[in-house]
Amino acid sequence: MSVLQISIILSFILLILFIGIWAARKNPGQGDLILSNRQLPLWLALFTMSATWIGGGYINGTAEYTASAGLVWVQAPWCYALSLIIGGVFYARPMRRKAYQTMLDPLEERFGQRVTGVLFIPALLGEVCWAAAILTALGTTFSVILDLPYNQAMIASGILVLVYTSLGGLWSVAVTDLVQLIFILGGLILVLPFAFHQAGGFANVDQRYLQNLGSAAKFLPSRANVGPLIGYWLDSGLLLIFGGIPWQVYFQRVLAAKNEEVAMRLSIGAGFVCLLAAIPAILIGMIANTTDWTVFGIQFDNPSLSLPLVIRYLTPGWVAVVGLGAILAAVTSSMDSSMLSASSMFSWNILKPLSRRPVSINKSVRISIWVIGLVTVFIALKVDSIYALWFLCSDLVYCLLFPALTLALFDLKTHRQGIIAGLIVALVIRSSGGEPLLHIAPWFPYNQSAEGIILLPFKTMAMLANFLVAMSFSRWFLKPKTA
Repeated sequence: MSVLQISIILSFILLILFIGIWAARKNPGQGDLILSNRQLPLWLALFTMSATWIGGGYINGTAEYTASAGLVWVQAPWCYALSLIIGGVFYARPMRRKAYQTMLDPLEERFGQRVTGVLFIPALLGEVCWAAAILTALGTTFSVILDLPYNQAMIASGILVLVYTSLGGLWSVAVTDLVQLIFILGGLILVLPFAFHQAGGFANVDQRYLQNLGSAAKFLPSRANVGPLIGYWLDSGLLLIFGGIPWQVYFQRVLAAKNEEVAMRLSIGAGFVCLLAAIPAILIGMIANTTDWTVFGIQFDNPSLSLPLVIRYLTPGWVAVVGLGAILAAVTSSMDSSMLSASSMFSWNILKPLSRRPVSINKSVRISIWVIGLVTVFIALKVDSIYALWFLCSDLVYCLLFPALTLALFDLKTHRQGIIAGLIVALVIRSSGGEPLLHIAPWFPYNQSAEGIILLPFKTMAMLANFLVAMSFSRWFLKPKTA
């Protein structure tokens, strides 16, 4: 690693730290760490929402699936875009109109503290596992590009995020997200011309990609490219779309907007930004698929390294470090948001109601950021199946949280007993399919592919059953105590 490479990385880290601390001092939110006194203007809210979604997992995962499975399985960009647009159209306005403090507030208001406490668990685990997963992606990228031990990169990045997040809360996160988003888009775009030049140009890459993957190189599913896996494809897509809505990391920005109109616009706008930001990662994935890696003495048997391999071997050294800075920006822009979100929910919805004494929310948030953040770094260092845990938490958010939040906002007849019945049925159906990534076998005899993939969209079945049981039970068996 050259002195230039070290200088660029250190300069980026110091710049983010300086901006985060400066933003904390300039916070117009009168010390409100959770929502910054709802002072986020549209332009800043749009950037922080976009940067949060365009994380290390989003960029690395898009390149990986493009290189290995084909564009038909690159669902995250358009699914997350739809998730943000649907959230903006249907959920942002009522949430901001009620001036809630966190995503769990309408659940507590409608269904009580105990139900909220149960639903807090998948919400918390989702944020922590997501942040741990993207930290792991950063560590792997550092080890490939700079030949550094990835543990050092994860620890340093984690501490950097915790410092400025605990000092300035949402305002520091939002301002640093603006700078990080510029680094993400600028760094990836800078990589493309050098990588395409080494790969023989866009036309050559496009032609060879079509030859290598055939019908899988198309975005739309068909019998030729998904075959009997159409149910699995739909299940995954719907999970990303609707399971991407009930996250505190999303609603923190919605609720911090100046008014409900701004809340709606920032969500819809971020959807289009996320879609556009996926294009460089898709192109890099195509380059990775069509490059003869044996020339570099590499066996391309781990597609998850597509992005760092292209950056290291197909670009000059200084461009590679700038590209690494883009990935570092993507990771920190997502991790800071997750840590603040998890800490906000814990402090406001769990600690405050349970405490017998008055609680300083800001103090609690600061302490929680460090505790949850250090636990996240520890998980990233020690747990091998972080992505498996994150996928499982995402399933629970989709099957449990999405119906509960939707019914809390839009169906006044659904009550606590109905929600509990719906949650139980959803858990039973979801568990029936097992979890291959955690080596949990299905206990129901679903039809499966040769690779062991369940062909029925059983996760969506669990989500729909949650809706139907909660609504039916509330109307037919017990009368709600309150409207």
